[in-house]
Amino acid sequence: MALDVRSVRAAYPALRDGYAYLDGAAGTQVPEPVIEAIAAAYRAGIGNVGGAFPASERSDAIVADARRAVADLVGGDPRGVVLGPNMTTLTYRFAAALARTWRPGDEIVVSRLDHDANVRPWTQAAERAGATVRWAEVDLPSGELPAEQYDALLGERTRLVAVTAASNVLGTMPDVAAITKRAHEAGALTYVDGVHATPHTPVDVAALGADFYATSAYKWSGPHVGAVVAAPDLLETVRPDKLASSSDAVPARFETGTAAFADLAGVSAAVDHLAGLDPEATGDRRQRLLASMASVERHEQAGLARLLDGLVAQPRVRLLGGPRRRTATVYFTVQGHTPRQVAEHLAARKINVWNGHNYAWEVTAALGIRDHGGAVRAGLVHYNDRSDVDRLIAAVAELR
Repeated sequence: MALDVRSVRAAYPALRDGYAYLDGAAGTQVPEPVIEAIAAAYRAGIGNVGGAFPASERSDAIVADARRAVADLVGGDPRGVVLGPNMTTLTYRFAAALARTWRPGDEIVVSRLDHDANVRPWTQAAERAGATVRWAEVDLPSGELPAEQYDALLGERTRLVAVTAASNVLGTMPDVAAITKRAHEAGALTYVDGVHATPHTPVDVAALGADFYATSAYKWSGPHVGAVVAAPDLLETVRPDKLASSSDAVPARFETGTAAFADLAGVSAAVDHLAGLDPEATGDRRQRLLASMASVERHEQAGLARLLDGLVAQPRVRLLGGPRRRTATVYFTVQGHTPRQVAEHLAARKINVWNGHNYAWEVTAALGIRDHGGAVRAGLVHYNDRSDVDRLIAAVAELR
């Protein structure tokens, strides 16, 4: 069914300030149930895990609940959900651990489409190991990442393929399943950056062929927590650096230091909130998430169509990329104005957008804009409505 956007928006206190929050690609606002879950964890009292007293037991339960919630969101196994402060930190951790087995002459494949957090950890680890980096290129101006090119990039020495499920600037959603199928046929592991995809579409890590799937809760109405999801048996084969005194069990061996337990309570609440976006969805939480996220995708795609029509009609606006399948994300420039000037103009009209390269380091270089201010990024999430879209179109039209 169609989302009741008015009801959805009512759950988000931040939206009452009159701004159009079109900056969701950099982080979403947080609904009341998430705020309350975090506050409730602190009010109840929490301690470090593994203790013999109730506050510690509450933290144990919070961590277990968060693992189950993330697993339900992406179709994983709770025993394979690694939690951490953010996707970038976790990816560096996995890159360092996986690269311990790489040898000179081994190869990894990264893509120019990806956020730098799914590029630099791998290329830097490869450099230290003496492994070769091979690049999948973006087709321009479409912004597509052709899967067919991987036939020439993969070989018997390929150890890992890192690829995004959605570009955080162009919105491109590559055929990840086709890419990972090729990687697996070559005997390589796959690491899929799902940070930008997860808020916009139903996710099934098995269908994607992701050996490792990374996501960030703050992109889907949760707190600043990251997660990497993998099969527990696969995690057993990976040996990260860790304290001698810390647990060697999976997934805890990947989680350094003390977790932000109250924030993890917010992760579970955020997943519950997403599962309830479609009030007609039934079944267990996983089933309700699939139905709700399908409704989210339909809602966002309708808004995207309206936004694209409104921007294309303006001759001074240049849209970057035009992939066949994309999230509700647009990246554009306005002739005669720097991206920062456009963002400042929109901010003066209470419209939040981002400007710059947005950490899409490689693709913005390929587009020739990285060193010239990048472009303007606006993105829709489930709480954005038609008025947000129309405000943006009208405000851009004011620029002369």
